Amino acid sequence: MDKLRNYDVSFSGLKNGKHEFKFEIEKTFFQLFDTEQEFTNPKIVADVFLEKHTTFLEFEIKVQGTVELICDLTNDEFDHPIENEIRILVNFGEEYDDSNEDVITIPTSDHAFNVAQLVYESVTLSIPMKKVSPNVSDEDLEILNRFSPKDIEEPEEEEKQESDPRWEALKKLKDNN
Repeated sequence: MDKLRNYDVSFSGLKNGKHEFKFEIEKTFFQLFDTEQEFTNPKIVADVFLEKHTTFLEFEIKVQGTVELICDLTNDEFDHPIENEIRILVNFGEEYDDSNEDVITIPTSDHAFNVAQLVYESVTLSIPMKKVSPNVSDEDLEILNRFSPKDIEEPEEEEKQESDPRWEALKKLKDNN
């Protein structure tokens, strides 16, 4: 996680109470994750709010900005707004454990919590599965629907296949009994 060190929120020297951190999220951030992105030109701000308690930490992470997507219908590039918010509790324990989606346990010896993975997930979950440019009109969608292939009913498999004579002979034996 050394490459993600810039996204550590150090809590060891902070007093109990509310604290705020801000991160500028751009292309270089996503390159740290070694995954192929469905978007380009990210301009995102991640506001991280930390409420420090004696025995645990409360994080609220808000991401806001835009990414450039390619429209599935027209192949035109367009800016898509990104907005997401997640809350997470951080407990202290023996070892790191993120098996619970709402509570993360970190070692008692840690002095900082890295928010990079949470910011990454928050942004990628804001990307729609179907990317349609706001410039695509209802009229364009209607034309596409009119010319798209309709559901073609295929005859059932039984009708296509002729009966095997061996099975017919067995059926006759069965019916006679």
